[in-house]
This record gives sequence, C-alpha cells and structure tokens, in this order.
Amino acid sequence: MNTVINRIRVDLKESQINIYVFLVFIPIAFLSYLFHEFGHWTFGEILGDDMVLSLNNAAPKSGVFSSSRVALWSAIGGPAFTILQAFVFFIIVKMTKSVYAFSFAFFAVFLRFYSILFGGLISLQDEVRIASMLGINKYIITGIVLLLLTLILWRCNKAMKFSFKNVGYYTVLSVIAILVVIGTNALVM
Repeated sequence: MNTVINRIRVDLKESQINIYVFLVFIPIAFLSYLFHEFGHWTFGEILGDDMVLSLNNAAPKSGVFSSSRVALWSAIGGPAFTILQAFVFFIIVKMTKSVYAFSFAFFAVFLRFYSILFGGLISLQDEVRIASMLGINKYIITGIVLLLLTLILWRCNKAMKFSFKNVGYYTVLSVIAILVVIGTNALVM
C-alpha cells in the first residue's frame, strides 16, 4: 500500500500537481463554463438579440432567436470562445511553463470532450447544432473542434514536458471539477 501511495506522490510531483493546483481547478471549471456560455451570449448580443446568461446556458430572453443567422452565430460562439481560451493559455504555457496556465488550457479542452462524449451523446451539443444549421454531417464540426483542441493540448503537453500519465492526473482533477460545476448548476436550477 505504501508503495502505491509513494508512487502517486511521485507522479503528482512530476505532474506539478499540488494542493494549490487542486484547489484552483474548481474556479477554473466555473470560469471555463462561464466563458463558453459568454461566447454564445456575446455573439447573440452583437447580432442584436437580447440574451440571458447563466452558468450552463445562454439564450435569447424571448426564448427564440430573431433569425437563423443569429442562432447559428450564437451556437458558434461557445466553441469559438473555448478554442480561444485553450489557445491563449497555450501561448502563456509556452512562454511561462506555468502549471496554472496549463490547467486553464487543459480544462478548456476537457470541457468540450466531456460535453461531447457525455452531454446527451453528442446530439445535444453545440457542434452538432452548428452542423445541423449548416446542413452538414454532425461529426464534421465536432471533429474539427476536437482536432483543434487536441492539437492545442498536445502542444501544451509538449511545452510542459508532460507524459500521457500526467494527462491522466489532470483528467481526474477535471472530472472532479466538472462534477462540482454540474452539481452546483443542478442545485441552482
């Protein structure tokens, strides 16, 4: 048993995960969700709809978009802001090798993967709605978004010199953080 615990300690140190990184993952999760939804809200507002924003939703106050064009661009806003978050924090990771910047980039990527894989079995996600509005196969937009995010994460891992095992530890942190966000959202709703 001590050998397993010691191995985990070594792995966590190698992954640069300490109590501060663990504690910062919860706020990162909340901020990432809000930033994603802020993307939907921003595009809707810019195009003229009066939007409302919550932790896991952005929609027109009226309940319906004023046009299919606004609906499309609002749908694009969420994934676009998530990709932007991952990319900006990748740049910071590349310049600073900051584990906190890595955590922001990692969670942005994890957020889309988790939502796409577990949030309504793909059919309810932004990427599928975008593809539907464009009249293309639902996996094309999903694939493009996931590919872009995977490339960003790969570059972040390379900059931090993290292995697949390190990514596993960040995945565990992300699952805990996302469950806290989902639980909080359920309590608030």
